[in-house]
Amino acid sequence: MTMTHIPQHIPAVSDQAARYAPLDAHRLRSAKAAYTTRHVDLSAATWLVTGVSPQVGDLVLARVTELGQHPRLELGHGRRASMFVGDEIVVVYGNRYAPDQFEAHVPDDLGPCDLVAAGGLAARVSASHIVMADATRIEPIGLLADADKFRVNLALDVFCPPSVADTDRPLTIAVVGASMNSGKTTTAAHLVRGLRLAGLNVGAAKTTGTGAGGDVWLLSDAGAFPVYDFTNAGYPSTYLLDAEVVRDIFTDLTDRLAADGCEVVVLEIADGLYQRETAALLVDPVFAERVDAVLFASCDALSASAGVSWLSERGLAPLAVSGVLTASPLATRETAAATGSDVWDLAQLSDPRAARTLFDGLLAARAEADCEDVSQLRKSA
Repeated sequence: MTMTHIPQHIPAVSDQAARYAPLDAHRLRSAKAAYTTRHVDLSAATWLVTGVSPQVGDLVLARVTELGQHPRLELGHGRRASMFVGDEIVVVYGNRYAPDQFEAHVPDDLGPCDLVAAGGLAARVSASHIVMADATRIEPIGLLADADKFRVNLALDVFCPPSVADTDRPLTIAVVGASMNSGKTTTAAHLVRGLRLAGLNVGAAKTTGTGAGGDVWLLSDAGAFPVYDFTNAGYPSTYLLDAEVVRDIFTDLTDRLAADGCEVVVLEIADGLYQRETAALLVDPVFAERVDAVLFASCDALSASAGVSWLSERGLAPLAVSGVLTASPLATRETAAATGSDVWDLAQLSDPRAARTLFDGLLAARAEADCEDVSQLRKSA
């Protein structure tokens, strides 16, 4: 793949203070390689680097020293492999934001740290939900480096999306939510299902979050193709990235899906509206330019009401509310009364007739908006 841009976290030259040791190819092949590494050509790694500070996206060979919250590691093809103390694994350094699990940060040394996500994220836990067990502990053996002794980093194996004319962009629907576990992925997957059953070519992407395959696999299983996430753009997670970088990931993924010839795209934006990177992306003008409609996933009527108001104040009034609350008829009625919005359950989302009506209506609205824009331009000329 060709790199779109070199993120600032990639070292421009090999590390001057680094210590290098040869990496045996058989040893590397025997290690369990995590989901987050799936786009990287691991055969290019021939050295282990120590004596340096890890950076976001660096691949590391590590030894499991204590099993905890994550006793299994998700591999590149989706299988969750059981880990044993003493196993060697290949994971990626990255920050994590998960109010229901861990908050964790990339350390400034290669000392013992934690496996903070089953998809293969190495960091040190700074806070955890009370129900979480201690994180699985790992001991870094060394960063991976290539034959020229440059670090192997996720950002070195990303695609280069071609430029796409605005007139060629597919219809795009974004699913946002009140919080983690509010039903965003399930909502997105059932919407994908309905659109596919309606005979449409559907692509999907998760533009923010933590590197793990569960959401990608579910969107794929529902019928979306292709499905991308931020790891395709060179990042193991999006927590603590600059707003400009988050926007670049969003534009890279949507450009790629447009170039792939999708008729309609379903996007999932991770976590809740108050999460730093999510909020920054939603208020970026590029988001409104590229997204035709928003669905809001929520757990209850109160958070749905707050979310609808937050989005509406920013010109992103949701088309409908969905999510966990739709499992309860009572919560559904309360939400409809509190928000004045339509509430769509999973059956409606996955209904091909409803999906076709939605698609045709959004296309007509886009065409009408384009005509109004042309009219305004003529008046101002």
